[in-house]
Amino acid sequence: MGLAVHTLTARKGLDVVVLDVKKLCSFADYFIIASGASKRQVMALADYVEEAVARAGAKPLGVEGIQEGVWVLMDYNDVVIHIFIESLRDFYNLEGLWADAPRITSESLEPLTSPTISSQEPLRPQKSDPDQVRHG
Repeated sequence: MGLAVHTLTARKGLDVVVLDVKKLCSFADYFIIASGASKRQVMALADYVEEAVARAGAKPLGVEGIQEGVWVLMDYNDVVIHIFIESLRDFYNLEGLWADAPRITSESLEPLTSPTISSQEPLRPQKSDPDQVRHG
């Protein structure tokens, strides 16, 4: 999941947010929501994410909306990625619909232990043990 978020932010995706929905729904553990400023950017962001995650060995169960470029939904089993054109994101307001889901900002994802999307590797911030830190 961290890889998808990193790819979206590195490719200038707007307002990248991760929602922890595992206690609220049965079909996913996390939603990644991002925006693009244009249809072309939405399509490009989806392509970049799909390529990056494929290089890491994961393939989506399905991808919808990539041809239209206004709302792309990418289903990676436990992680569902929504990439919207800005106006449509505001209209559908998934963050409001899932307001009870804890929000994880892209900045807080940097210390993740695994950058890949995988149902076996849930989102967990890396805990540092000062006794095990190597210096030098």
